[in-house]
Amino acid sequence: MNLYDRFILPRLVALAMRNRALVPFRQRIGAAAAGRVLELGIGTGLNLGFYGAGVTTVVGIDPSPALLRMAQGRVQGARVPVELLEATGERLPVADHSVDTVVTTWTLCSVADPAQALREARRVLRPGGALLFVEHGLAPDASVRWWQDRLTPAWQRIGGGCHLNRKPDALIQAAGFRIEGLATGYVPGPRPLTFMFEGMARPE
Repeated sequence: MNLYDRFILPRLVALAMRNRALVPFRQRIGAAAAGRVLELGIGTGLNLGFYGAGVTTVVGIDPSPALLRMAQGRVQGARVPVELLEATGERLPVADHSVDTVVTTWTLCSVADPAQALREARRVLRPGGALLFVEHGLAPDASVRWWQDRLTPAWQRIGGGCHLNRKPDALIQAAGFRIEGLATGYVPGPRPLTFMFEGMARPE
């Protein structure tokens, strides 16, 4: 891992994720989560303050030691017990059928193998469990998609592997989930970066 990825990128991620336009998404995800929650790509822990009374514990997964160190400060003020684990989404250090909710917020864009990460999410979910997701991705407008396709190679290099042109709903369905609710739309900001997919899915 180079100096940019170790020291600069985590701070850029932390800054971008503090965007106030993302707060309503965090509020809805936190209110919908229940039981033992596995947060895939916990980053700096910004979701921790939004989990409601239905959540009993949170297991936060992230491959970045720097982001996990930043998250530690938010763990101290969390309402529920939080365990932070350094790991990738493709190899979750969690037992089969051991969590009630998997949360992924702005994570599938940068996972190296999103299909495998989603298979892992399906593995760890208990029967009847839910995948709650908010992701940015491929826009419906041809002009925006044109920019997303052309910007993605460079954006991956500066954005920690982030793809602007993935279609998270299709990835989730292909991994064996049934989407039970999906909302899409732009948030304020550059359109190639801001088309959002928000919803809930359950293993089929």
